[in-house]
Amino acid sequence: MRYTARWAATLGLAATAVSWPVAQTAQAAPASLYAPSALVLTVGHGQSAAAATPARAVTLSCAPTPSGTHPDTVGACAELRGAQGDLGALQARNDVMCTKEYDPVVVTVDGVWQGQRVSYERTFANECVKSTYGNSLFAF
Repeated sequence: MRYTARWAATLGLAATAVSWPVAQTAQAAPASLYAPSALVLTVGHGQSAAAATPARAVTLSCAPTPSGTHPDTVGACAELRGAQGDLGALQARNDVMCTKEYDPVVVTVDGVWQGQRVSYERTFANECVKSTYGNSLFAF
């Protein structure tokens, strides 16, 4: 009888020891299946972000659904997906004519795109030139 009780206790402890890590792993599962994509975009007047006078900042989150304070979250997220998150790959549109006035505008983008850290800064000659890059990402 003693041996039966010992075996039962040993098997019970072994089962608990084996199932404990599995139970802990199940509880530690991520809340979302999407990699985070949350960005802060700023625009300012000046030649660099350090010297610029801030004018506006917006937030943009693209996963699982587009949201944030950006005026066109759906369009901006679609542009980022099309560029695969590479902001340097955005090209100027040819359907807009801008003056050659020099009034520098700097745009910064900081945050996370599909789980990867993003830090981008670009100075445009003027507001019109800035608006030609993409359709909606920098239109805020």
